[in-house]
Amino acid sequence: MPELPSHQDTGPAGPQTPIASAYRGRPPWEIGAAQPALFELAERGALRGRVLDVGCGTGEHTLMAAAAGLDATGIDRAAEALAVAGCKARERGLTARFVQHDALRLAELTDRFDTALDSLFLHALTPADRSRYVDGLRTVLVPGGRLFALCYSDRHATEPIPPHAMSRGDLESCFADGWTVDSIQATTSMSTVHPGGVVAWLAACTRL
Repeated sequence: MPELPSHQDTGPAGPQTPIASAYRGRPPWEIGAAQPALFELAERGALRGRVLDVGCGTGEHTLMAAAAGLDATGIDRAAEALAVAGCKARERGLTARFVQHDALRLAELTDRFDTALDSLFLHALTPADRSRYVDGLRTVLVPGGRLFALCYSDRHATEPIPPHAMSRGDLESCFADGWTVDSIQATTSMSTVHPGGVVAWLAACTRL
């Protein structure tokens, strides 16, 4: 199988940044499989067309889309994570594209997508960066394209309390302009440090 193509942006995360160093261990969100809430979407055919996995890490959701027969691209700033993703693709005999790129600069991507996946990325951004990121998503999604975003919920009440939790209102405000919020469902995000998982939201939004 040929090497997977990758592009490097003009400001990749260096080897000493927190983004890169996180992948020298095992981040809580790296469970070795797709998040069940997102896997269920793939199982019932909710992912369509060209799929963009934002903040793809080691590629589980990109490869999930590829395994469903979709044209799948994953982007992340962490070169170490993308290298692991490429190895996984070769081991599984799957074709996917992994690109080293800053998710806050989505407008610079030349490709356009029908579906975007966000597994625990949006909630970690500041309010200003959330706005910039969502604007970028609107640029790279075709009209009628759909975003599925998984984020920690403010309803999680057991220790350890995860960082970056969002309320339903937080999510709704992110997609108030240029989007239709199709649904926000309570779900669970699996974690290596939370045996029962983290209480989470799964938002489905359509780009107008």
